[in-house]
Amino acid sequence: MKNIRTCLLVGAASALFATSANAQEAEDAPRVVSVQPYIEVNQILSAELQPGDDVVTFTQVAAGIDVNAQGRNSGASVSVRYERNIGYGDDAVDTNTVSGIARGYVSLIPRALTFEAGGLASRTRVDGGGAVSPNPQVSEDAASQLYSVYAGPSLSTQVGSVEVSGLARVGYNRFEADNTVFDQNGDPVDVFDDSVTYNAQLRAGTRAGDPLPVGVGVTGGFYQEDISNLDQRVRDVYVRGDLTLPVTDSLALVGGVGYENVEVSSRDALRDVNGDLVRDAAGRLVTDEASPRILAFDVDGLLWDVGVLWRPSARTSLAASVGRRYDSTTYYGSFAYAPSSRSSFNVNVYDGVSGFGGRLNNALADLGTDFDVLRNPVSGDFGGLVSGQEGSGLVNSLGSVRSSAFRGRGVNASYQRNIGTATAVIGAGYDRREFIGAEGTVLEAVDGVIDESYYIAGGINRPIGRSATFAANAYVNWFDSGTDNGDATGFGASAAYGRSLTNKLTARAALSVDYIDSDFTDEDFATATALLGLRYNF
Repeated sequence: MKNIRTCLLVGAASALFATSANAQEAEDAPRVVSVQPYIEVNQILSAELQPGDDVVTFTQVAAGIDVNAQGRNSGASVSVRYERNIGYGDDAVDTNTVSGIARGYVSLIPRALTFEAGGLASRTRVDGGGAVSPNPQVSEDAASQLYSVYAGPSLSTQVGSVEVSGLARVGYNRFEADNTVFDQNGDPVDVFDDSVTYNAQLRAGTRAGDPLPVGVGVTGGFYQEDISNLDQRVRDVYVRGDLTLPVTDSLALVGGVGYENVEVSSRDALRDVNGDLVRDAAGRLVTDEASPRILAFDVDGLLWDVGVLWRPSARTSLAASVGRRYDSTTYYGSFAYAPSSRSSFNVNVYDGVSGFGGRLNNALADLGTDFDVLRNPVSGDFGGLVSGQEGSGLVNSLGSVRSSAFRGRGVNASYQRNIGTATAVIGAGYDRREFIGAEGTVLEAVDGVIDESYYIAGGINRPIGRSATFAANAYVNWFDSGTDNGDATGFGASAAYGRSLTNKLTARAALSVDYIDSDFTDEDFATATALLGLRYNF
């Protein structure tokens, strides 16, 4: 479920630059299948460096599977891990965690109709300012869990000189918190619960020069997200026409104009006989089902944009546009550069109205289907970064976990390079969310509030001889809250060494350091964690 404007740029680019050689290359692609189930038993020691000096030890038992299957008419990458931490004593860490990511597709009709799906499970940490990080400290037992899945068909075919493309997808997203999250004033934070997303788009267009000198296209689309918190609804319906004007063999100007209706609405919160807000066991506001649906955002009218498409070679492409949407200026686009088969660089700029779940579905759909997952070698958590044949990718813009719908704008970039036998990857991004709340409802308090997130994550993996490997990861997250609940900064690094004892049994040692500085509390938190264990690959 890519950003709508990015989809339109990609469609126009394919109409200008696509060749039959690309389709033949996909048809002749080799079949690769790798399935690796495993189990692990680890002993972990975690020492609190700040503000105290507690030391805890626990046993970690984990089972997982990594799959990479690439064929002529299908492809998938899957990494799923279940982990059980077993502590000792009255204050022991005792947790269960499922983490991983999956993306795949299968061709129902080769070169015409495909079905694709994706899923994400991640252990996270959320503080009183609403900041959520995919890198909780290993010893934390109050972590939350995040889930996101989507699925649906995609169409790409030719009817005479007209290229027809489309998609239809349904997604589900859920955020589970073990404990109620409180702000600095001691009030519960209404964090996101769950949502269902619907996304459909159909485009018909001609390539420049066949039959007209310019490319012509018509696109219609529909997006809706139903958020359980206060029965919020984001709905976007649009239709537009676009033109592609070639300037050179590698450069084209594009422009489009159309009609769009965007609405964000909700119901009010339930109040008791004393007029106090009613909350559920997790601290979330309870919806007043008798309340009428109230519009918080309503834009109905003209949309337009102009831009450029540039593809000087098969290894470089740029799509960028500026225009008018949501009654304000909008920017969006993408850039991909692969100077050689050993390195790649990707940038994506986005702008859209959605909820927390819709943003997750978009990030998932933007990933390729051929990748390896970078995990924390101590906790086993997926931090949001992947590397693969299609370049690196990032699913790290979790930002704020407020329940309110928002207009989200931002940029993310990732770079991957093979250095000898080593693979290095780094990703970074910025995410800005302006929240939307209806006047006269409890959500009016967050209307116009802006939360900003900055994040960097990187990792390197390399073999040492024939029987050993070394891996290192690092991350930094900054969160600027739009309220007086304070900002948060988190960073950490980890390193791991593995050595094969037999063809299937590997001994592992790892070390990590994590630090959290949040204005929500007067104290900073820092821990150092060490791991010794065994992994058995079936």
